[in-house]
Amino acid sequence: MHQFHQQRPTWAEVSLAAVRHNFLTIKKHLNPDARLMAVVKADAYGHGAVECSRVLESIGADWFGVAMIEEGAVLREAGITRPIFCLGGFWQGQAEDLIKYDLTTAIFRLDSAEELNARAREAGRMIEFHLKVDTGMGRLGIPVADVAEFAHSLKRFDRIKLDGVMTHFAEADSDETDYSETQIERFKEAVKILRELGFNPAWQHLANSAGIHAHPQSHGNLARAGATLYGLERDVLASRPEPFGLRPVLSLHSRVSMLKTVPAGTPVGYGCTFRTTRESRIATIPIGYADGFRRAHSNNGRVIVRGRFAPIVGRVSMDLTMIDVTDVPDVELADEVILIGEEKGLRIAAEDLAEEIGTISYEIVTGISSRVPRVFSLDDDPAIML
Repeated sequence: MHQFHQQRPTWAEVSLAAVRHNFLTIKKHLNPDARLMAVVKADAYGHGAVECSRVLESIGADWFGVAMIEEGAVLREAGITRPIFCLGGFWQGQAEDLIKYDLTTAIFRLDSAEELNARAREAGRMIEFHLKVDTGMGRLGIPVADVAEFAHSLKRFDRIKLDGVMTHFAEADSDETDYSETQIERFKEAVKILRELGFNPAWQHLANSAGIHAHPQSHGNLARAGATLYGLERDVLASRPEPFGLRPVLSLHSRVSMLKTVPAGTPVGYGCTFRTTRESRIATIPIGYADGFRRAHSNNGRVIVRGRFAPIVGRVSMDLTMIDVTDVPDVELADEVILIGEEKGLRIAAEDLAEEIGTISYEIVTGISSRVPRVFSLDDDPAIML
């Protein structure tokens, strides 16, 4: 990123101390013999994969989970040394890079196994992989009924080793547990089939954040924590048992860039979707949907200014959003505006924004775009813009 004397006053703060707290809290809920994979895909759910991974590695993350080879390569180039697992497998032509960056991949297609085997032979290496089984998600993975046939086909490859088995819960965040329990049983069946065919996978993992929380019998010897690492709980976990007690990691901020008093009946924003009903004080802030503050927040939701809530008025545009600060005393230019975060006992969580526009907190945080700089802090160290 270019360094400027001054940047647009819109930024996200990321507490690496909170990431550390959340990791250690989640780890306490794991079965004693289970290791923990920190899922840092999608730039650590919008929180900064390199910075979060460095902290997580320093406190004992056993594995890192990414969606694709490109994300794993970024971590390796940043100096991360722990095992990195590519949850989504790899695309044709990427096996060479997978080996180059010492990544472990999920396998669920024979052509992928064939390519990885060929590139491993060229490199003079034995490469380990994890077989992904579909136990009921219906997305990626080998259906349990096809595991035996697929495993037989794998035996012809001499340069790749099945070192793990994995699956993914479809609704472990539900208070109804029957389907998740069915998935656990199917997973056990798949592991049994593989063992009977002579495979001896060292790793078994099926629990995501919700599985860690509500299904201790699913922990296997490796579990994958994603959203909870970043303090997201309310729309991530089932209502039972008690939530983990995590700390929010990310807050989103801007500042008042325009302030005006307008008479009753004044339209605000594109389409004139809001008109003042009284003489009003309208503030403009430099954040919009290109920053990931969704257009669906138009006339829907609120921000915090000077320790008071202020409603969003008019349409959120690409770069700018308007708020009504009539009931917030003494607002001035450059006053801080909190879109996610807390001040003086008031709080707006990512889950709140998600609920207002009919989505989930994952989409809120991963949607904060790269043009919003992240400011990282760790304990009492000064915040560093990276």
